Amino acid sequence: MVRVLLSTWGSRGDVEPLLGLALELRTQGVDVRMCAPPDFADRLAEVGVPLVPMGFAVRELVASKPSPAEVAAALVAQHFDVVGKAAEDCDAVVATGLMPAGVRSVAEHLGIHYVLAALHSVGLPSLQCPPGPRPGKPFPPGETDLRVLWKIDVERVDAMYREPLNARRAALGLPPVDNVRDHVFTPRPWLAADPVLWPFQDALGFDVVQTGAWIMPDDRPLPADLVEFLDAGGPPVYVGFGSTQMVVAPDAGAVAVEAIRAQGRRVLVSRGWADLALIDEGDDCFAIGEANHRELFRRVAAVVHHGGAGTTTTAAMAGAPQVIVPQIVDQPYWAQRVADLGIGARHEGPTPTVESLSAALELALRDDTAARAEQVSTTIRTDGAAVAARKLINLIGQVPE
Repeated sequence: MVRVLLSTWGSRGDVEPLLGLALELRTQGVDVRMCAPPDFADRLAEVGVPLVPMGFAVRELVASKPSPAEVAAALVAQHFDVVGKAAEDCDAVVATGLMPAGVRSVAEHLGIHYVLAALHSVGLPSLQCPPGPRPGKPFPPGETDLRVLWKIDVERVDAMYREPLNARRAALGLPPVDNVRDHVFTPRPWLAADPVLWPFQDALGFDVVQTGAWIMPDDRPLPADLVEFLDAGGPPVYVGFGSTQMVVAPDAGAVAVEAIRAQGRRVLVSRGWADLALIDEGDDCFAIGEANHRELFRRVAAVVHHGGAGTTTTAAMAGAPQVIVPQIVDQPYWAQRVADLGIGARHEGPTPTVESLSAALELALRDDTAARAEQVSTTIRTDGAAVAARKLINLIGQVPE
């Protein structure tokens, strides 16, 4: 039997797509396990994917505010120690999440296939846009040459990862790596993003394979009390900031409730990692925990969120207008893309006020925005995980027993 290890470290948005791939691989007879942060043990158990914990929890690490160099060294060690052991009887490993330096080295040492999968192209060098933010060497003031900026991106990655990576490679008898970023990416990285929501072209030195988004199947029914709330009035506006609620403004939830009420709409508050709560006892508001977003978003008037890849794609699939309040990394791009497609509004800046969020909601709640969101929903591909699974099996060169 073919065995595949999936590896990631990051937020839920880094885990859920790999679960989508895992379930698709499993339907094709592949034995799958996953290395991921222990934060998601319950989620993996729920869908029956074996978890090999990656050592330290995302929430704990974010709360402790370590330096970028400390995070890099810790991740490299986890990739060699945890991923290395978990991959020993596997035919291939697929890596994503925060710079997975070390996973390709493990695959090289074991003589197995390695694939780097990006869930967005912010880190993939291209002539479309500049590199995303990283710690380290600043860009020269006024510099607009994208080739120069991407070269500096290499230097930033090397400064954090090259020393710990090459020390561990040397211990395995492997030669040093000069360019960590490009070594991790390989000449042929995969891009697991929908081509309508995230079109990509003009890659600098890479043959990028865009598979479409890896969408996690979800047939869970909505909780009975949530259904009761939904049935009791007009479609509410959902607000939730996922795992970025740890960095979003502390009063963002309260601001959102006021802004939504100002539009005459009921409110659904997703508690998330920051455990957002209702601001009063009004019967026009309802707080929820974990729920099936694919089903829920079909029943809301709009989705206010942080702009994570998974939430953006799920809302787009459901035909729900969106308001994105971007916080970090790829989220500003998703926000701009939603605005460009006419399926929602981009909030300017990461800190909403009642006034600024109300203005964005006015745009998102217009009839023409809803109509456009419904139209675009019919163009979103749902076969990305199946495409990736077939490509991986072909790469391995075996047919599952």
